[in-house]
Amino acid sequence: MRTRRKQPDVPAPDSPWSEIVPGLWMGGHQFRNRTGDLEFAVVRDEFDLVQTLLRLPGHGPDPGVEHHVWAIPDGPLDGTQLAGVMRLARAASEALDEGRRVLVRCYHGYNRSGLVVAHALVHRGHSAEQAIRLIRSRRSPWALHNELFVEYLRAGLPTARLLEELAE
Repeated sequence: MRTRRKQPDVPAPDSPWSEIVPGLWMGGHQFRNRTGDLEFAVVRDEFDLVQTLLRLPGHGPDPGVEHHVWAIPDGPLDGTQLAGVMRLARAASEALDEGRRVLVRCYHGYNRSGLVVAHALVHRGHSAEQAIRLIRSRRSPWALHNELFVEYLRAGLPTARLLEELAE
């Protein structure tokens, strides 16, 4: 299964992760450091819960940190994959309610993590448009540049899931 499309025109982010709302962070596995060089983002124990949508060996988190892995493509998702995104978003929201620090990550921390974080924000009362704007302002203008994921959010993930399952 291919989990990442090559997009040479999409720049790496300037930080490994960004706080979207208090306690909820969005990030990736690679970023550009202050000198402009690419650097790996390795999670240690900075967060209480790490949700990984693209797993790369050696990127953490440390043992003892709660870690959920749900590898999905940066492209069309089936009903099962969308259900997993909704479960992760719910778990992230519940962790925030408990005062825990949450990181949702994918390759650059733009699309897959943006989908989960946006759905968590919707779960917490934001509109899809508010969630998308907030993510883009806090993470990067490149966040959620996958228009299909934006369409999923605008339709609502439960609706998108139902439509995908009907199409299968």
